[in-house]
Amino acid sequence: MAKRDYYEVLGVSKSASADEIKKAYRKIAIKFHPDKNPDDPTAEDKFKEAAEAYEILSDQEKRGRYDQYGHQGVNGGGGYGHMNMEDIFSQFGDIFGNGSGSPFDSFFGGGGGGGRRVRKGTNLRIKLKLDLEEIANGVEKKIKVKRYVACNTCGGNGAKNGTALQTCSGCQGTGQVKKVVNTMLGQMVSTSTCPVCDGEGKKVSQNCEVCQGEGRKLKEEVIAINVPAGVGDGMQLSMSGKGNVPQRGGIAGDLLIQIEEEAHPLLKREGNNVVFEQYISFVDAVLGANIEVPTIEGKVKIKIDPGTQGGKILRLRGKGIKDINGYGKGDQLIHINVWTPKNVSSDERQILEKLRSSDNFVPNPGKNEKGFFEKMKEYFQ
Repeated sequence: MAKRDYYEVLGVSKSASADEIKKAYRKIAIKFHPDKNPDDPTAEDKFKEAAEAYEILSDQEKRGRYDQYGHQGVNGGGGYGHMNMEDIFSQFGDIFGNGSGSPFDSFFGGGGGGGRRVRKGTNLRIKLKLDLEEIANGVEKKIKVKRYVACNTCGGNGAKNGTALQTCSGCQGTGQVKKVVNTMLGQMVSTSTCPVCDGEGKKVSQNCEVCQGEGRKLKEEVIAINVPAGVGDGMQLSMSGKGNVPQRGGIAGDLLIQIEEEAHPLLKREGNNVVFEQYISFVDAVLGANIEVPTIEGKVKIKIDPGTQGGKILRLRGKGIKDINGYGKGDQLIHINVWTPKNVSSDERQILEKLRSSDNFVPNPGKNEKGFFEKMKEYFQ
C-alpha cells in the first residue's frame, strides 16, 4: 500500500509553519491514541502514521529532502511500522506537555517520568556509488556499517546485569528538578533537567562489565539498502533507527545515504532520458543501414533511413530511467553524427570529386529540416 503524503496525513499545507505542524500532530495523536480507541483496530496505525509524518516534517533537513524527492528521499526501509508505542511516546511525548500536573501526563503513561529527557543517538552518513544500470532499475545493496548498538548484557542501561540501578536522589526519579523563585508578581516555578542523573531518573550503582557503563557497544553490521529506481546524484536516502544508539538508552539515530552516480562509458543521463552519440559513415547516411546501439538493457538494432542528416535524433521509447515518483519511464535519444574522414586516398578523392558537382550532393535543406537546437528543445519538452 502506497504511503500517503505527509502533509495530507497531518492535514496541513506545504507552506505550514513548524508551529502549525506541531499543533496538527498533537491533535491527531490525541484523537487516535489506541488507549482512547480500544474498539478501533485502525487507531494505532493512524497514530503511527501521524508520528512518522511529524518526525519528517518537524525536522528542517528531512522536510527539505521530502519536499524535493518525496518518500524515497527520506525512507530507505525505515519508518514507524517497526517501532512500538513507547518509542513514539519517548521521542515526541514532550510536545504534549512535560511538567508535573500536565493534563497530558496520564495520556502518556502518567507520573513524573513523563518529563524525562529522551536522548537520540547520532546519525551515520555514508556514500553509495551506483552505476547507470542500478539507477535505472533500482537495486538492493548490502553494506557493512560500524555503529553503536545497545549492549545485550545490560539491556542498554549500563548497569551490571541490567539491574544495578538506584533512584536518583536529586530528582526522586522524575528526571527533573523544580526551582521556585519569588518575584514581584508572586512565586514562579521553573523546571529543568536534573544535573545529577542528566535527566535519566536513575543512577548506575555498578557499571556493566561488558560495556563499562556506556550501555552500548560498537558493532559491525551488514545492512540491506533498497535503492529505488530513478535516484539521482547527490540525492540522500534515510533509514530510520539505523544510526548510533546513545549512551544508556534512548532512540537510535538515522543512517543517511548519499547517492553518487558513476559515469557510464557510453550513455549520458539527461533527467529520466538517456542520450547516446551515434556516429555513422557518409555512405550509411546516404544509403541507409541497420546498426546496433547500446542501451541500459543491452544492445538493440535500429534502422538508419537513406538520406539521414547529421544531427537527427532518434527516440527509443521506454529505454530510459524510471521516474522516482512513479511517473512513467524516460526514453533513449540517439543523436546521429555523420563522420567526415580527415584523410582520403587518391582513388577516394577522385570518386568524391566526381560527386561534388552532382545535383544530389548539393546541400538543399527543405523547410521541414530542423536545426539541432530545435530538435533538442522538441525532444526534451
